[in-house]
Amino acid sequence: MAAIDLNSDLGESYGAWRMGDDKTMLSVVSSANVACGFHAGDPVGILETLRAAAERGVEIGAHVSYPDRVGFGRRDMDVASHELFADVIYQIGALQGLAASVGATVRYVKPHGALYNRIATDARQAADVIGAIKEIDPNLVLMGLAGSPILNQAREAGLSVVAEAFADRAYTPSGALVSRREPGAVLHDPELIASRMLRLAREGVIEAVDGSAIKIEAQSICVHGDSPGAVAIAQQIRQTFEREGIAVRSFLPSKQLS
Repeated sequence: MAAIDLNSDLGESYGAWRMGDDKTMLSVVSSANVACGFHAGDPVGILETLRAAAERGVEIGAHVSYPDRVGFGRRDMDVASHELFADVIYQIGALQGLAASVGATVRYVKPHGALYNRIATDARQAADVIGAIKEIDPNLVLMGLAGSPILNQAREAGLSVVAEAFADRAYTPSGALVSRREPGAVLHDPELIASRMLRLAREGVIEAVDGSAIKIEAQSICVHGDSPGAVAIAQQIRQTFEREGIAVRSFLPSKQLS
């Protein structure tokens, strides 16, 4: 693999509560999944992150979520279809408006937390999210878990998709993410993480928690912006890739100049 996308979840601060180091992370990643206010983020902070992303030429995605600020969007919800459909449209539309004000464009959608995990295999909620994206802008790309059923479901519905792997998360032998409730679910060692991601980029393989090697075809790698040491992890991955001749570049085609 000559190039791969590196993304991070950003724009998650709220009022006086600060989450992550967006400006520094935006100097490392090629794509930014920006919160839309449902799990984190306020308009002022989101706009600040969007402006910084635009200044650095980082692609912007809508990080849509269940309405769950208290649980940071990580609590599973059995949301009715008509509600989830409207919630996703609302969040994308809000981010599109803020992005337009700084001359930026929202080009993809990455669901967050429990919603991301649920729709990976829940065909009904996946259809709600896919339908909402198509309704507001069918040109948006859906980012989802590599190897999960939602990617084919979205393709069949006419959306473009990008498969994602996680740098700072442990994997089960089946290719799912280890639950955050389990010990060792979140990884912290930058050098170990970079080594795992280098193997992923070169061989399409990642080591599961039981030591087995699982095949993962991914075009984007995520470093969670709220993880301790997130910037150091992203920097180590990028430095390792560049040293080994792998460019960090968005999965999206370059925007055409008008």
